[in-house]
Amino acid sequence: MLPIDDVSKEARDLHREAVVVDLHADTPDLMRLGFDFHARHLPLLPAGLCFGHLDGPRMKQGGLTAQVFGLFVMAWFFRRRFWERILEQVDATHATVSRRPDGLRLVRTAEEIRQAKRDGVPAGMFCLEGAHPLAGRLDRLEELIPRGLRAVGFLHFVDNEAGAPAMGRGRNTHEALRPFGRALVEFCNERGLLIDLAHINRPGFLEAARLSRAPVMVSHTGVTGVKPHRRNIDDDQIRAVADTGGCIGIIYARNFLGGAGLDRLMLHLEHVLRVGGEDCPALGSDFDGYVLPPRGLADVTTLPRITDRLLHRGHAPRVVRKILGGNALRVIEAVPPRTP
Repeated sequence: MLPIDDVSKEARDLHREAVVVDLHADTPDLMRLGFDFHARHLPLLPAGLCFGHLDGPRMKQGGLTAQVFGLFVMAWFFRRRFWERILEQVDATHATVSRRPDGLRLVRTAEEIRQAKRDGVPAGMFCLEGAHPLAGRLDRLEELIPRGLRAVGFLHFVDNEAGAPAMGRGRNTHEALRPFGRALVEFCNERGLLIDLAHINRPGFLEAARLSRAPVMVSHTGVTGVKPHRRNIDDDQIRAVADTGGCIGIIYARNFLGGAGLDRLMLHLEHVLRVGGEDCPALGSDFDGYVLPPRGLADVTTLPRITDRLLHRGHAPRVVRKILGGNALRVIEAVPPRTP
């Protein structure tokens, strides 16, 4: 990891030692389109814009141990071949790993993440973002599990057989989980898949957290206690996740954070810390997901600035390590993958 000039030595040392985990980035779709994960790229603009935020060399430079990769299809634009596009993303990511196993390693367990850090190899893990490609079929998850699937997000920007989104087509504020959504909770618990409650509407969110027998996560979100927004979650939702033993990844998108400064990200992390406890906050950048990050976080190489700012604001190193990756690692460990 290369130092950033405006980061203290204490922050650099802590960041270098920590296992750093980000709960959401959309890079596999770029790989599907030919993006070379093993080459070092520059951010599209100095401020960072939309995508191109991370690759293997920059993960190493920024000290990011593991990235949870979202598998998604934007149903607003693509009305067909949802499932085929998901498989293409999985194929492209596996091809990237096969081409350079020392440049990316797909992992499934917390110990595999720790081993990847010891080996100096960037780690990746799959999360399906939205159940619409499943078309109500749990057997499609059985196809993805052997290929590395570790988490399932029930909603994206359209309603589907599982429920309704917090924002997007089919949004509503009254309907909880649909029958397939309840079956999905049970399936994930039985098969050791993490449940991701990003994008789901509030009633569905609370029902899924209540039904789950395992910790749940929110991979990328802001909080309404800092910035009211349809996609952000409120204090009851934070507590519902904390009650399961889960964690909440804070998104880097300015529109969800409510401002362009790095301190806006701090406010969201600190709100989760205050409401949900120190085992709850985590990182969920949404890099490569058409987000404009705060000033100073143009790409993954700038992550030590988060560590520096947390320490500067008085958070104990123990708590900072939890936010950087310890909480995410604990949740992954608490939901071990299971075979039938």
